Amino acid sequence: MKKIKKIYLPLSEKDIKSLSVGDEALLSGVIYTARDQAHKRLVELIKKGKRLPIDLKNQTIYYCGPTKTRPGKIIGSCGPTTSSRMDAFTQPLLKTGLRGMIGKGNRSKEIARAIKKYNAVYFIAIGGAGAYLSKKVRKLKIAAFKDLGPEAVYKLEVKDFPVIVWNLN
Repeated sequence: MKKIKKIYLPLSEKDIKSLSVGDEALLSGVIYTARDQAHKRLVELIKKGKRLPIDLKNQTIYYCGPTKTRPGKIIGSCGPTTSSRMDAFTQPLLKTGLRGMIGKGNRSKEIARAIKKYNAVYFIAIGGAGAYLSKKVRKLKIAAFKDLGPEAVYKLEVKDFPVIVWNLN
């Protein structure tokens, strides 16, 4: 039986090289949430040669739009969204140094090749487990695009956030 790997974020090249497809891992550190509209804005900024509101070098993006936070909680339910919806925006973000992505479902063949090219990793989180995953979030702060509401970019500090390696270099 394989041991669950503990990974402390941001991702290092050594972390990525230590992983194999199918590995289970527990992520601790900072991840950023971003969905379709946030990705679109980030890529527009890249195309215009403007500075991004967050430095993506070695960072991990979680394809998630948290639900409204209930009183006394850090975050609402925060389950993964379908990753293929972000495929059109992924390569420019990988070029800026993004190393990890978390979502659900398969990626296109083009994105699978880009993950290898840019020495990155794609993790899946279990769909339908948003309430459970929210318990792994220790801190939350809006990092960019507050006007997008749940689709804003949130900076999450997580501890032992469970994922499975799906694609990597």
